[in-house]
Amino acid sequence: MSHEWITPEWPLAANVGSLITTRSGGVSPAPYNSLNLGDHVGDSPANVAANRAALRDHLPADPAWLEQVHGTVVVDAATVAPGSKPKADASFSRTPGVVCAIMTADCLPVLLADRAGTVVGAAHAGWRGLCNGVIEATVQAMNEPAANLVAYLGPAIGPDAFEVGAEVRDAFLAHDIHAVEAFQPIDDGKYLADIYLLARQRLAALGVTEIYGGDACTVIERNRFFSYRRDGVTGRMASLIWIS
Repeated sequence: MSHEWITPEWPLAANVGSLITTRSGGVSPAPYNSLNLGDHVGDSPANVAANRAALRDHLPADPAWLEQVHGTVVVDAATVAPGSKPKADASFSRTPGVVCAIMTADCLPVLLADRAGTVVGAAHAGWRGLCNGVIEATVQAMNEPAANLVAYLGPAIGPDAFEVGAEVRDAFLAHDIHAVEAFQPIDDGKYLADIYLLARQRLAALGVTEIYGGDACTVIERNRFFSYRRDGVTGRMASLIWIS
């Protein structure tokens, strides 16, 4: 089965690997076609298992999957037992062979690594988690000066598709007045939000100066990505990072 996965282009240490899946390369039928990795969206468990097995062939170990709840809890991926799914929205690892994994279908996946290749992290940054500090919590858990980190923003809902209400804008402005730059007013008190810019602002405020990616749109690129906002019932992609 062919796939068109994303190998992020960013300046990682030689011992760090990263990978982002797309919707291609799996066995699931519509509306999960075809590489659905989510076991909580209504797809058959057999199909999900086959898709995860196909992914596993490209990784050093089974990923440390999480039960994502749009929060800010961060876990050490090395402590996630096989088959368990802790309620968390980010993970980090200093342990070689341990794979941090985040599943998304519009929310922003943020991958992080230090330049020396000693610690990696992955955060699930939907607007709630992003606003409430999931990126900050992940950087803190990695316990490395932010200036030593590089970040990659994986595929998420783009700035031309992410329509939100005033309450979302207000929540971000309450944290940082500069977030106003990420909201463009449209009709009926609604705004188009740029989740990539919001994430870049949070990273820059921490001191992360090297930020890559952030140029896709899961909603518009329907043949390449799953999108919950576009389709409702759909699959999930994974963004993964590990130390070899």
